[in-house]
Amino acid sequence: MNALPYVFVFAFAIVIITSTFLRLLYILPAFNVTKPPRRPRGQPTRLLVVLGSGGHTAEMLSVLQGLDPTLYTHRSYVISSGDEFSALKAIEFESTLDSALSQGKRDSTNIPSTYDISLVPRARNIHQPLITTPLSSLRCLLACFAVLRASGTQRPSGPNTDQGSDCLCTNDIQYAYPELIVANGPATAVLIIVASLLLRIFSVRGTEGKMRTIYVESWARVSTLSLSGQILKAGGMVNRMLVQWETLARNGQGEFRGALVQ
Repeated sequence: MNALPYVFVFAFAIVIITSTFLRLLYILPAFNVTKPPRRPRGQPTRLLVVLGSGGHTAEMLSVLQGLDPTLYTHRSYVISSGDEFSALKAIEFESTLDSALSQGKRDSTNIPSTYDISLVPRARNIHQPLITTPLSSLRCLLACFAVLRASGTQRPSGPNTDQGSDCLCTNDIQYAYPELIVANGPATAVLIIVASLLLRIFSVRGTEGKMRTIYVESWARVSTLSLSGQILKAGGMVNRMLVQWETLARNGQGEFRGALVQ
């Protein structure tokens, strides 16, 4: 039997695997520590925030207190289906930003300050059998791709939640992939970050220099990382891992910048 075709197939497989591995090393933040280019103030910028639920949402919005909406002109909030609490809290938080802008904290570029709220399926429901978790996680991951590309309709305020498919457009300003992703807590956060890495691995148009990630570990985690934190840390998948207790920082589990939750 002529073994030459098998040699070619084997060599081709080795090339593909090696190329994918090298590309992964180039993309993973743990191995690629280059700083992002300086962004001029006043440039339209999209921030994506993952809101877990309950305490995770409260912590994240506390971390974001003091956010300058003229630096991050569009905010995308990602919540799991059925989490009305997080949606209402995001709207409430945006109303405080709107109040700050109305008091004169607006830059000279007059770029509209807008936001959207997007729903994704839950990665795993409470008491859901483990055997069905991969399927629900896959559904959530697929939804995360669409959220990263473009989420709901931009608006200065209001409770409506809409889904879009291409880009976020208001006053001729288009937002596609977010410049920064901030997440904490739930499995949805992991899947959003995994989706962003997959898009960059395959060099999807528009992802270059986008979707840097910050994971904020919960204030409740004193000596060990949460499961989400452990997965992201072990995989080297985030640009910055912030912890809120010095004990975690001393163990090399992340950066300590003081208690971020007020």
